[in-house]
Amino acid sequence: MTLNSQVSARIRRYRPRLPPERWGPVADQVRATVTAAAPATCYEAGHLLHVVGRLAVWADSTGLPRDPGLWMRTETIDAFILRGLRDRPGSTAQTFRTWLRRTREALVWVQRGEAPPIRIAADRRPQPPYELGELDRLRSWVELLPGRARLDGLALMALTAGCGLAPGEVPAVRGSDLRVTAQGMIVLDVPWLGRLVACRSGWEQTLAELAQVAGDGYLFRPGRKVEAAKNLVSSWPARHRPHEGLPPLAARRLRTTWIVDLLRQRIDPALVADAAGMRSAAGLAPYFHWVPPLGPEQAAALLRGPRP
Repeated sequence: MTLNSQVSARIRRYRPRLPPERWGPVADQVRATVTAAAPATCYEAGHLLHVVGRLAVWADSTGLPRDPGLWMRTETIDAFILRGLRDRPGSTAQTFRTWLRRTREALVWVQRGEAPPIRIAADRRPQPPYELGELDRLRSWVELLPGRARLDGLALMALTAGCGLAPGEVPAVRGSDLRVTAQGMIVLDVPWLGRLVACRSGWEQTLAELAQVAGDGYLFRPGRKVEAAKNLVSSWPARHRPHEGLPPLAARRLRTTWIVDLLRQRIDPALVADAAGMRSAAGLAPYFHWVPPLGPEQAAALLRGPRP
């Protein structure tokens, strides 16, 4: 597969809105990367130039060698998403990640003659929430784990079941990202997250203690050598399995539990969606499956409103 002359000319003429001293050193390699990958993807060359260019400029600023092979590694892409796009909304970061990973797959195909893997549509329905008793018993089990395992397990639970973070957001949180308001609430308010998150009251003390221990380091698995790594979150539950009678610990289920608990308390769905990093309350529709309807008396009281 080859590019037509119009696309090739567009790639040659591409100039991002960046200072020449930042773009110039990586420009030729970015253009070469997109030229090789574009025919094997479904994305426009202009989009690929934008995301690969941003990745390359960021990688160059961190001191990585000017090598597209290093830029397009999974760990480099993930670090760029977490650190280089901190000021971007979560939806933008997700789009960048998808485009860059497809570009990586296309390059593997071009360089090695390996076709990209067949993609099977994943079930996007949320995992069911934990029942109240299950969550309490899982927390008790984590509390009895030794040393670092206990701290990591509590951090995972506090950031998902206590703050509603998505699994991919957990690794980047540092102890210094948490602050205590004048009212004594613990909030997570950092630019890269793109939203304000308040910790549920039942997890405040645990999160405060974890933040004190972590300091400026990561709350979850601080001993790692890279900011983001594949399966960093999911590998912890795989290594630490609760005793018989308890369900496995899963970050997605913990987050679902947080969402459903808020909806069951009739908190404004728009507020819940915003705190969860969703574009709108429409994203909450699958979660209402676990929210029981109001009884007649409760519904009537809400519809009636307070007495004048």
